[in-house]
Amino acid sequence: MSIIVRPARASDADALGRMGAALVQQHHEFDTQRFLLPDDVESGYRWWLSKEMKSKDAVVLVAKREGEVVGYLYGRVEARDWSTLRDRHGGLHDIWVDESARGTGAGRLLAEAALRRFAELGAPRVILMSATKNESAQKFFAKLGWRPTMVEMTREISDEDSP
Repeated sequence: MSIIVRPARASDADALGRMGAALVQQHHEFDTQRFLLPDDVESGYRWWLSKEMKSKDAVVLVAKREGEVVGYLYGRVEARDWSTLRDRHGGLHDIWVDESARGTGAGRLLAEAALRRFAELGAPRVILMSATKNESAQKFFAKLGWRPTMVEMTREISDEDSP
């Protein structure tokens, strides 16, 4: 049961929507105040990733096993941003592997293919964020060579903060 990674195609849109919705749901469960959960998130993700597939700066990949899409990765080349002190880079925004395909190497293959694609696009580094509670993802990325560089912190505005 080998895994094949390739650029996403229009015919992958339904699988991308399903997996994107699962990723959103997971993050929302980590922190319901920080991570949004819009109505019909599956359609929203299907629309978004279908649009991004057409962008020259986007990287949208799928992992297939026995003809079925079992994982995806989404990223894009990001410009220099003075507000976040980041130079031009590849931003790895999403990676998802279905539960049934975890441990098969699909995630590693997606990440490695993304690194190659970002290199082709001239990105000198790839930056990602991981939910604090997603320790398995952090271990996965560390094993592939990513290092921690920032910690996002969130605080809700309370009535006492309002004028």
